[in-house]
This record gives sequence, C-alpha cells and structure tokens, in this order.
Amino acid sequence: MIDINLDKNQAKELLEKKIEEVVKNLERELVYWDTNELRRRTCMSWNTIKEHFFYDERCPKVKLGGKYYFPADKMKEFLLEWLEEQKEVS
Repeated sequence: MIDINLDKNQAKELLEKKIEEVVKNLERELVYWDTNELRRRTCMSWNTIKEHFFYDERCPKVKLGGKYYFPADKMKEFLLEWLEEQKEVS
C-alpha cells in the first residue's frame, strides 16, 4: 500500500506555477490575432478600439479578404507604447 502526504499550500503553489507556464506558452504560440483576439487582449469593444487606435498609422494590421489580422508581437509592442502615450495626454 502507498501512503501519500500532500501539503495543500505546496500543491497549490505548484499548480499555479504550472498554469502560469501553460498560459505563457499559449501566448507565445499565437503569431497573429484576429479582431476577436484583439478585443479579448485589450478588454475593449471593437468600437472603442476603432475610436482610439485602430486608425493610428502605427497600428500593425493586415486585411485579408474582409478580415483584419494583427501580428501578435508587433501589436503588443504598439499597444504598450500607445498606452504610455495615453498617460502623457491625460
């Protein structure tokens, strides 16, 4: 018979680290975002995105057919830069 003792705090900590690792790996896997992913990542509605930065010439996007795609790495950089600029304007 096998007897296993498990510390709840240690198990919780290991589980949280593993979840964080999986989430980071998923984020790295995306090469580009579609509009739904952009909305999810920014927590903004499509109208808010269009109103604030979609038409900024620096916003990296490609339109294929009738759908926009955003290079994930370039878009992250742009969003961070854009957000910093918003602090200066306010």
